[in-house]
Amino acid sequence: MKVLITGADGFIGSHLTELMLSEGHEVTALSYYNSFNFWGWLEDIPHHPRLKVVSGDIRDPHFCKDLVKGQDLVFHLAALIAIPYSYHSPASYIDTNVAGTMNMCKAALENNCRRILVTSTSEVYGTAKYVPIDEKHPLQPQSPYSASKIGADAIAMSFHHSFGLPLTLVRPFNTYGPRQSARAIIPTIISQVLNNYEEISVGDITPTRDFTFVEDTCRGFLALAECEGAAGKVVNIGTNTEVSVADLIDMISKLTGKKVKYKQDESRLRPKGSEVYRLWCDNSLLKELTSFSPAVTLEQGLLKTITWFSLKENLAKYKAHLYNV
Repeated sequence: MKVLITGADGFIGSHLTELMLSEGHEVTALSYYNSFNFWGWLEDIPHHPRLKVVSGDIRDPHFCKDLVKGQDLVFHLAALIAIPYSYHSPASYIDTNVAGTMNMCKAALENNCRRILVTSTSEVYGTAKYVPIDEKHPLQPQSPYSASKIGADAIAMSFHHSFGLPLTLVRPFNTYGPRQSARAIIPTIISQVLNNYEEISVGDITPTRDFTFVEDTCRGFLALAECEGAAGKVVNIGTNTEVSVADLIDMISKLTGKKVKYKQDESRLRPKGSEVYRLWCDNSLLKELTSFSPAVTLEQGLLKTITWFSLKENLAKYKAHLYNV
């Protein structure tokens, strides 16, 4: 098929691009336009005859309409994702996440795409009211970021209900692995540990998360794309486990063979009402629809991630000495 991936220059998007190429598809990869002609993590993917990289911005509806022409399948991953930055610049999140998603859905509808998969996030659930969290769990906007994603989810599903757009809302829990954003907790810990810091800086170590290795998240996307029964549904992707940040630090310490001391950095703490303290995925719907379930254990995934970070050229890309929101 002809496949479009927005946000292909990002963490999950670049891995999904590689997977779809390996499956034999013709891939158009959208990279956020910049004057440096820099393609983000797509720069790490070797030239491929079935890969076309396009630079642009999903906030432009006319661009989106042209971008989607001739595409069979659309994976919409482009978004602003950093929660701390959303406290400073919430309007940017509305423009990109809500309006951008609307533009992509409208473009997919007008171009008669066979399917569009729109990426949500487990952050929309907020702190768990019950566990594990299934797709019926209440949505709680505990940050401007999560509010923007709730809005994006709503506008996307409205296109399915109002216009029959063949859409699936994919809701990954905390994906990790090589190339993950520097602001995420696992790269934060690993980059400081591998730089031999005597004491690493972290925020709150009590929250729990359901960590899913990026290869599993991408295969979950693919399984849902191939499942006709997933159209019109919201589907979680996760491992049905939870691990605290404190336990995560201990695991990384053991896997790297380095004794890790840590301190709480006040600047890394979310406002009290905004912190999501517990996320644990119920992935039974994903299994029911596709028979797919994540295969990589947390220990296996962390080892792969640590191995990638251990390469000097990769570690150098992460400014471990800086905390950028």
